[in-house]
Amino acid sequence: MWGSRSSTTSTATTQMFHEDAAGGWQLVAVDVNKPHGRAPACLQQLMRSSVFHMFILSMVAVDVIVAASNYYKGENYRRHYDEFYLAEVAFTVLFDLEALLKIWCLGFTGYISSSLHKFESLLVVGTTLHIYPDLYHSQFTYFQVLRVVRLIKISPALEDFVYKIFGPGKKLGSLVVFTASLLIVMSAISLQMFCFVEELDRFTTFPRAFMSMFQILTQEGWVDVMDQTLVAVGDMWAPVVAIYFILYHLFATLILLSLFVAVILDNLELDEDLKKLKQLKQSEANADTKEKLPLRLRIFEKFPNRPQMVKISKLPSDFTVPRIRESFMKQFIDRQQQDTSCLFRRLPSASSSSCDHSKRSAIEDNKYIDQKLRRSIFSIRARNLLEKETTINKILRACTRQRMLSGSFEGQPAKERSILSVQHHIRQERRSLRHGSTSQRISRGKSLETLTQDHSSTVRYRNAQREDSEIKMIQEKKEQAEMKRKVQEEELRENHPYFDKPLFIVGREHRFRNFCRMIVRARFNVSKTDPITGAVKNTKYHQLYDLLGLVTYLDWVMIIVTICSCISMMFESPFTRIMQVPTLQIGEYVFVIFMSIELNLKIMADGLFFTPTAVIRDFGGVMDIFIYLVSLIFLCWLPPDIPPESGAQLMMMLRCLRPLRIFKLVPQMRKVVREVLKGFKEIFLVSILLLTLMLVFASFGVQLFAGKLAKCNDPHILKREDCYGIFRINVSVSKNLNLRLKPGEKKPGFWVPRVWANPRNFNFDNVGNAMLALFEVLSLKGWVEVRDVIIHRVGPIHGIYIHVFVFLGCMIGLTLFVGVVIANFNENKGTALLTVDQRRWEDLKSRLKIAQPLHLPPRPENGGFRAKMYDITQHPFFKRGIAVLVLAQSVLLSVKWDVDDHVTFPLATMSVVFTFIFVLEVTMKLIAMSPAGYWQSRRNRYDLLVTSLGVIWIVLHFALLNAYTYMMGTCVIVFRFFTICGKHVTLKMLLLTVVVSMYKSFFIIVGMFLLLLCYAFAGVVLFGTVKYGENINRHANFSTAGKAITVLFRIVTGEDWNKIMHDCMVQPPFCTPDKHRYWETDCGNYAGALIYFCSFYVIIAYIMLNLLVAIIVENFSLFYSTEEDQLLSYNDLRHFQIIWNMVDDKREGVIPTSRVKFLLRLLRGRLEVDLDKDKLLFKHMCYEMERLHSGGDVTFHDVLSMLSYRSVDIRKSLQLEELLAREQLEYTIEEEVAKQTIRMWLKKCLKRIRAKQQQSCSIIHSLRESQQQELSRFLNPPSIETTVPSEDHNTNNPDNPLQPEMSGLQQLLSPTLSDRGGYRQDSSDLGRPQRKLGQWRLPPGRTSVKSHVYKMNPVNDEASSGSEVKKWWTRQLTVESDESGDDLIDM
Repeated sequence: MWGSRSSTTSTATTQMFHEDAAGGWQLVAVDVNKPHGRAPACLQQLMRSSVFHMFILSMVAVDVIVAASNYYKGENYRRHYDEFYLAEVAFTVLFDLEALLKIWCLGFTGYISSSLHKFESLLVVGTTLHIYPDLYHSQFTYFQVLRVVRLIKISPALEDFVYKIFGPGKKLGSLVVFTASLLIVMSAISLQMFCFVEELDRFTTFPRAFMSMFQILTQEGWVDVMDQTLVAVGDMWAPVVAIYFILYHLFATLILLSLFVAVILDNLELDEDLKKLKQLKQSEANADTKEKLPLRLRIFEKFPNRPQMVKISKLPSDFTVPRIRESFMKQFIDRQQQDTSCLFRRLPSASSSSCDHSKRSAIEDNKYIDQKLRRSIFSIRARNLLEKETTINKILRACTRQRMLSGSFEGQPAKERSILSVQHHIRQERRSLRHGSTSQRISRGKSLETLTQDHSSTVRYRNAQREDSEIKMIQEKKEQAEMKRKVQEEELRENHPYFDKPLFIVGREHRFRNFCRMIVRARFNVSKTDPITGAVKNTKYHQLYDLLGLVTYLDWVMIIVTICSCISMMFESPFTRIMQVPTLQIGEYVFVIFMSIELNLKIMADGLFFTPTAVIRDFGGVMDIFIYLVSLIFLCWLPPDIPPESGAQLMMMLRCLRPLRIFKLVPQMRKVVREVLKGFKEIFLVSILLLTLMLVFASFGVQLFAGKLAKCNDPHILKREDCYGIFRINVSVSKNLNLRLKPGEKKPGFWVPRVWANPRNFNFDNVGNAMLALFEVLSLKGWVEVRDVIIHRVGPIHGIYIHVFVFLGCMIGLTLFVGVVIANFNENKGTALLTVDQRRWEDLKSRLKIAQPLHLPPRPENGGFRAKMYDITQHPFFKRGIAVLVLAQSVLLSVKWDVDDHVTFPLATMSVVFTFIFVLEVTMKLIAMSPAGYWQSRRNRYDLLVTSLGVIWIVLHFALLNAYTYMMGTCVIVFRFFTICGKHVTLKMLLLTVVVSMYKSFFIIVGMFLLLLCYAFAGVVLFGTVKYGENINRHANFSTAGKAITVLFRIVTGEDWNKIMHDCMVQPPFCTPDKHRYWETDCGNYAGALIYFCSFYVIIAYIMLNLLVAIIVENFSLFYSTEEDQLLSYNDLRHFQIIWNMVDDKREGVIPTSRVKFLLRLLRGRLEVDLDKDKLLFKHMCYEMERLHSGGDVTFHDVLSMLSYRSVDIRKSLQLEELLAREQLEYTIEEEVAKQTIRMWLKKCLKRIRAKQQQSCSIIHSLRESQQQELSRFLNPPSIETTVPSEDHNTNNPDNPLQPEMSGLQQLLSPTLSDRGGYRQDSSDLGRPQRKLGQWRLPPGRTSVKSHVYKMNPVNDEASSGSEVKKWWTRQLTVESDESGDDLIDM
């Protein structure tokens, strides 16, 4: 808190615009602290020094302490010239001299230009007038006590905090002026309305009307004001007056006071530009970058290393060589590196002219060998893979840039893009910036405005890239620090044999220690993923499994034992003490034994203090040991007699801390404690501000009201001199009971002595009592009594004092406390530093977690009776009509249902009619949805249950017709009323707000109850036998733990907590003391009651309850955000639920991955994926779902989460760590999809090529067969026919091995119609082989030559494939080919 303050600089410069001689403007530095006075340089230097400022602040502190020491000394003591007056004169002269010195050094103009100096000059003038004897202890005392405000300058953190809250005072000042104006206007209206009413003195004058309306504003006793006014105006105008006061009260308490909280939260809010910087700093602070081990472990470094060495003389084959210590080998590795570096330093430089030829050649040889070794690291295959990956990435980047820069979409009809499409193209543009597209290619053909936008987007991306690098650097620092800590821990483990040994006895890997570890760390763990596929299992009782796996089995046992021990402690009381009841001692023994076993197991497994995972490594471990020692000592002691305010009673109070063990055992409870303690700094600063305010008003109250509030208890005595003797006081049963007495008969009463004393609950005789009274006023409890007493005994003008304090302390101080607690909660949770887009994203994620499938069966396919029933039951008018009927039935309860009343039976009959209508509704839904489909919805189950109860009530009503049946009918109507929440969106959101707030605040509520339980046990020990008083009575007391809990619940609401505290402060002679046994006395404990009640009220009312308010505000903003603030609206989520309901036919909440593409094609509106424009986006989304669970089933929330990520601008909406992870995931998906697309396209290319080859070969074969005979007759002369038998002979010869080859050769060598050489050939081509249709044939006339058939040239095949690849990429870039789109979709 007390941050370091830099030394006071000699100059404080600022810059301002100044017009030069040429008519231009330039920035000119202006020194605001430049001396303009006539003081010498030494005095000016003294005035600017830090020593002078600290001396003045120390004198202010001493003055405050002296003023706070003032107290009332009696009527006869001379008050004008006592030591306090002389000290005040001395301090006033000192501060006057300070002001004169500053004016002399700075000049009057330079002095008055500072707002701080203006405030100091005001104090100087006021305190100078205050020391004048006739004005001493007057209204000028305010100037004296306001000097304490100057102490804020001592703490830089406090000064910055005050400036943050009150510096931008325009909003807060405007709200204060508005509140004052509202009070004045409403007071004037009330004065004109009720000034004529007789027997009503609250509105006779404007000051009285103002005080009454201000009292309503503070909610203290506002019901008394309204009741008195209602009685005075009569029954005719009473409803109008009641509505008037209620509306004013609701506006003032629910709206006006909330505006103060909102303004303070707005002042604490950071600018949007600073939030990401704060996020970065918070990430750096949260990252555990400490490279050193804790001090309890580093203590081993102070001792010499004593590693356990092993001496080996022989190495038999079955002997295992121990692992060589890394720290032992590290010194040799470092030495070798040092030797190598020294060797290279000794080698001369290659460019040195003084080196001879041999040295140069040696150096060159070394360089060649080094380069060769470096090149040999990567194999040829690795280089090929790297080149392929680089080539694919380049092609993808060029594709992305071309698609973003080409106008391929301009020719298509205009259609509004979905948010998925928009965000996908934004991502593609950023990735093109990431890979550095050529500026010349981008800028060609673009206008200046477009180039400016491109440049700004590039700058934004570079800034984001710099943020990413900073986050990565923080993560690397964290990893390096963790690695260094592990290395240090490993070195200590190797070099120190006693390191990581529990109690320096048990070995590190001893069997007993491993056994203890197994017991300590055993927990319930159900495998939620399939070990083979990795898919998430949809378990039915996953919430129960999560609860069982929350803590270990040992912690579960200790939680149960602790709860049982707390239940046993609830039976203790001052009259049922554990020292005398053996049954209660059994519970104590059980707790101590179980905790002894637990601590021994944990110490044997993890160590006590000097081990990495020791029991005492944080505050929770210290608290466990403390609770155990207190319980053990008390159980061994069990003192028979415990005097009040003794050590034994203190031991019993410390024993009451036992419920706090649950904070240590439950992780979520520890998280609540951390969230509260993280904001301790700001809460402490607010407490200092409130204490400063209280000190100012307490000092002023002591000097004005000390000794003036005392009065004689006899109302007929006005002077102190006459207040002696006894008088008779009348006794009445109640205030409103007037007994009718006979003539001459007196009222019952008794005689009491006259006493001149202060009011019972407060006084201003010293600063301590005054601050206690103001603290009670600060809680808005009892301030009306303080006001009335001050006005009655001092004067009406002094009523301003208490009104100003209530306004400043309650309207600003307490709302500041509320605002700081809420802001700290949001900051610890991470929401305070979120930008607007990040906040919307967090709200969207929270809404998506709550969203569930509709559990609504689809509409029947045929258009029969069921389909018509389905359309009717799902129509909005039908639902609204049912909601109206529910409200109409609820209105029947506005009249009391009494058996003897004749109106009751018609009302019950109308309720029967409504019930039959609801039975008809359920029947229609059962027909429309089928019984199985109807049962899927929880809301339908609740409707069916209530309707069944209604039918049972109808039967019982007409059968019995008694009071019980009427009571059952009213209960059915009440149950029916809750069904209306699911029939309207706003009511449903309100119900969700309440449910989610209760769920999120569960552990906070449990923490509050545990604290309340600790205070209840302590209250039984401290105030269990206190005598009854004004508020301590037979219903509200601390005699047992149960009654103590009831009283503390009452205090949580703030109801008369200060009066209960004063009842517990009772001291002799008003009680009977006992010095030996605290249960024998009926006195209270003054100091104990003060600490007990004040601490409880601050912790519960000011901190814990405000945490609940923070959670409710957060959830309210979550569900009630407008459509403009939502990234995905309610209609979008509803549309997705309907589409999911169509795809998920089994209503299990999961679908196969293959159905995701059908679901995405069915989406419309803002979640639509246009396959003509966003084929690649569709492919990415499908692959992301396949990758999520390794091809397994996906859940409702999986698909919805994927759509939400794809529908937002992740650069703006996601936080830094989440953004890096998401970008890495999308980049991986992009490359994997590209690889799959290329792989599938190549397969299809090969299939097309093979199909073309087969098709061409089949056509040629058919043509040749059809034309073979005609061509052979036409081309071959008749003389050749003589050779045919020899050929046929060779063909039919089975011994000829060339038979198949020659037959195929005869077919392949046959001429075709397309062969021009079949008719005429040149002489030069007679002996040259010719190629036709991818095959080789010989020239005619050489049939006897042995021929071979050759396939297509593979080089040409590769060239053709390359041309096909190029054509495919061209189609991808222009998005004009339907065939490429089919390739994308068919993946």
